[in-house]
Amino acid sequence: MNTTSTRAFYLAGLRDGAPFLLVVVPFGFLFGVAGTEAGLSIAQVMGFSVAVIAGAAQFAALQMLQDNAPTVIAVVTALAVNLRMAMYSASLAPHLGGAPLWQRALAAYVLVDQVYAASVARYETTPAMTLPQKLAFYFGTATPLVPVWYGATWAGARAGEAIPPSLALDFVVPITFLALVGPMLRTLAHLAAAATSVAAMLALSALPYNSGLLLASVLAMIVGARIELWQTRRPVMRDAA
Repeated sequence: MNTTSTRAFYLAGLRDGAPFLLVVVPFGFLFGVAGTEAGLSIAQVMGFSVAVIAGAAQFAALQMLQDNAPTVIAVVTALAVNLRMAMYSASLAPHLGGAPLWQRALAAYVLVDQVYAASVARYETTPAMTLPQKLAFYFGTATPLVPVWYGATWAGARAGEAIPPSLALDFVVPITFLALVGPMLRTLAHLAAAATSVAAMLALSALPYNSGLLLASVLAMIVGARIELWQTRRPVMRDAA
């Protein structure tokens, strides 16, 4: 394998991953602030970010813990939010599945939305890439993101500790979720799923440990999937008519 060629793909990954820092830095900082405001120590906040590296799942688990839900419920919620990673892994398997176990394990650890999106886009536009080149690009994309995520979380946690208790920031987590979800509501299926989740959560709010959130999420996914299926079948039905 040409080492220079592999290095070129790694540098290309660095370039493609760098713009995502505009999202990673404020998101990591905000989680650090929210974590300390929720009563976690800096060590606990950092352990959370280093072990999970999944912003949306971390915020979801943090919200559950703030609501005094059992740890198992918080973990299940975080796993539910992160189910998309299983689909990402299945999508990447044809490209990276032949790598040694330790490389696949490292790839799984740094698998986040941005790394996946950039890597799959490059693999599709450059189908002649070899496995070493694909790995080089993949890890190149992750290189600027993961360490900065750690650093931004630490900075946010330090800032959060400096914020006086009188300045309540309980709104940080829900506002963050609104900022995350809002731009994603692009189709009828998205809007229906969001409306279903809100209605179901209100209806199930009396359930203990905020478990209504999990049930509302499942109902929202079912509704969204059914509408997408209906929209897919409509052109076929019209053609048949």
